[in-house]
Amino acid sequence: MDFTTAITLQNEHALLRPLQLSDMTELAKVALDASIWRYTVTRISTPNEVEQWLQEALLAREKQQRYMFAIVDKVSGQLAGSTAFGNISDRDKRLEIGWTWLGSDFWGTGLNRHCKFLLLSYAFEELQYERVELKTDVRNTRSRKAMLKLGTTEEGVLRSHTLMHDGHRRDTVYYSMLRQEWPIRKATVFADLLP
Repeated sequence: MDFTTAITLQNEHALLRPLQLSDMTELAKVALDASIWRYTVTRISTPNEVEQWLQEALLAREKQQRYMFAIVDKVSGQLAGSTAFGNISDRDKRLEIGWTWLGSDFWGTGLNRHCKFLLLSYAFEELQYERVELKTDVRNTRSRKAMLKLGTTEEGVLRSHTLMHDGHRRDTVYYSMLRQEWPIRKATVFADLLP
């Protein structure tokens, strides 16, 4: 994967573009909601923490660790959150979609599903990767249901896997989709998003 390329993915509902420093003000408008961060490793509760998160996200791309996207809701024109490609292995043709968060006003709108469709399409059709992984806190039933609705396969739970911002040791549940599964998932699960 080429981290120097400005990747832009979009359909009629979602625009994913590289996250940039100038997104700070718009991100702060949606990020300062405690409910967003309940099951995440980090927590953002102040404008300074938004800035720190953004600086770390940009540094992760510079170090070629994670390709961070800003999520723009094309219906409202608002910046709605962020998502990323990470844990990328070109050799193994594998990556993870994650680090996703949306402002609570965008929950249940279908925006996340549109984002995942764009990311899965790019991973399998453009990058020609063989495997896409997703993961979440085992307690996050909303996220787990959403991942299954995407047509992913639940693979298992890694116990005491990740330290959370509140000191809790998270059990992490993994999901995946393989390139050979993508055509049928695209034609069935995402049929309504196709032109």
